[in-house]
Amino acid sequence: MTTEQKDVDTTLDPLFIQKSEEAYRNPTEVQMSQIVLPCHANHCGELSAGQLLKWMDSTACLSAERHAGCSCITASVDDINFEHTIGVGKVVNIIAKVNRAFTSSMEVGILVTCEDLYTDRQWKVCHAFATFVARRTEAGKVQLKQVIPHTQMEQMEYSLAAERRRMRLIHAEIITDLLSSSTAQLECQEYQDAVPAERTRVESVELVLPPHANHQVSTFGGQIMAWMENVATIAACRLCNAHPTLRTIDMFHFRGPSHIGDRLVLKAIVNNAFKHSMEVGVCAEAYQGGEPLRHINSAFMTFEVLDSDRKPRTLPRLRPEPVDGKRRYQEAIARKKIRLDRKYIITCKQTEVPLSVPWDPSNQMYLSYNNVSALKLMDTRNNWVLTSEKNKVRLYTLEENHMLCFKVEMYVSVPAEQTFHLLSDLRRRKEWDRHYESCDLINQADEDDTLYRIATPSVRKGGKGQDFILLASRRKPCDSSDPYLIALRSVTLPTHPPTEDYTRGEVLCAGFAIWEESSTLTKITYYNQATPGVLPYISTDIAGLSSGFYSSFCACSQFLEPIYYGKPSVQY
Repeated sequence: MTTEQKDVDTTLDPLFIQKSEEAYRNPTEVQMSQIVLPCHANHCGELSAGQLLKWMDSTACLSAERHAGCSCITASVDDINFEHTIGVGKVVNIIAKVNRAFTSSMEVGILVTCEDLYTDRQWKVCHAFATFVARRTEAGKVQLKQVIPHTQMEQMEYSLAAERRRMRLIHAEIITDLLSSSTAQLECQEYQDAVPAERTRVESVELVLPPHANHQVSTFGGQIMAWMENVATIAACRLCNAHPTLRTIDMFHFRGPSHIGDRLVLKAIVNNAFKHSMEVGVCAEAYQGGEPLRHINSAFMTFEVLDSDRKPRTLPRLRPEPVDGKRRYQEAIARKKIRLDRKYIITCKQTEVPLSVPWDPSNQMYLSYNNVSALKLMDTRNNWVLTSEKNKVRLYTLEENHMLCFKVEMYVSVPAEQTFHLLSDLRRRKEWDRHYESCDLINQADEDDTLYRIATPSVRKGGKGQDFILLASRRKPCDSSDPYLIALRSVTLPTHPPTEDYTRGEVLCAGFAIWEESSTLTKITYYNQATPGVLPYISTDIAGLSSGFYSSFCACSQFLEPIYYGKPSVQY
């Protein structure tokens, strides 16, 4: 949150592309380096966020076009959190590469770092994920070639890109539902000396000229974002009579193109002011001649005002106008909660995520994303150590960041889809896993996410058993290169508090990756990031003193195959 300079930690940031790997370079990678001049800076001598957005969009577009082999346009940009500001004289380094291509769209990962030329130090400013769409050619709609990941890091981003795409596709619908349900419970509070919201309203028009257009003669997406940031900053200034700092931009989509000759109308207003931050809503509309306005884009930006110590100042309260003003005021409160959920659950490093997170409908999408992404991260790691093998069941371990992970791998002669169907219903797991004493379905949130209560027997004679409240998230493959996934993690439910009869256990990350080897052969990989509640069940297996896990997974094989071949399963 300050301009403090920190060395870039390349081991913690999956987007960072290490320059020491000279032997291999991603073919879609594009790098841009710009020195920040006074003409790029604001009144504080810091790089304006609008200029940075233009550079980021330009770099990402070139990466997308390098992969597509044709012109591309910006379709959307995910949430951006600006961690640091950049001063005049510093160097901005931007790296973009295509993480994954779908039919005609692709996800581009963007990393921005700042470099001090005098001290040779670098620090991360922000990272983002943008979606680009390949434009139609004379031959018709473009069918993009697939990205082939070559490194563990590329494989990880390739896998996570499918989950991020899923979240983008349902994002607008879920946000609409949450806003409609949340705002009904919110009231506008009256404050003395509150600033009228209408005082912050800004409207500006820009004529799109050739310098504002890209090589496709469309208004440059980064230019539109820069103009939007400009009017949003003016609106924020009018609330606090000071110069604000942009901290976040929520995920947004471009609704349509703009071209040379368009008049672009940009409107902004402060929707709500909280103690140390404010939300500004901004939209861009275009027209030519007497035609009606076309909606190009809308975004929500969060600003802070920093004092001399670079700490956020307390902001004036806002008095919304009736009807639309109160609606925007209430929706801003709901979006703030959603924003905190996204930042807390999605952007947290895995080592910082608490074992159990409260579940409710407002954060279901983000918990599901975190659940599946954590499992995908474990699945892409390639430094597992084979501990033992018995009856074609292999046990691997991985110790990293003071955490122990393990995986169990085996093959079954059952189609992958059938295996996925049978294993994803946890109520049937007690038929083969002796660690499952009972399993109750608490809530079928939707087709992909289900909440269960699991009870397990005690590992010590006379001790208490454990119970777990688990979120099970299912995913079918996005294409043939993806596995079926069943991800498990602990959540907290107020309706199911701990009881005296059981010790409440926690699962941070566990689940199955199910790979189709052929039409009748499937590889099953079970992962678990061992927590204190799980370790007692597996420690003797890992030490080689027991074969309990081998027995369980042999039983799993015997459970799956008889059912597929129409024979009764054997209970263990």
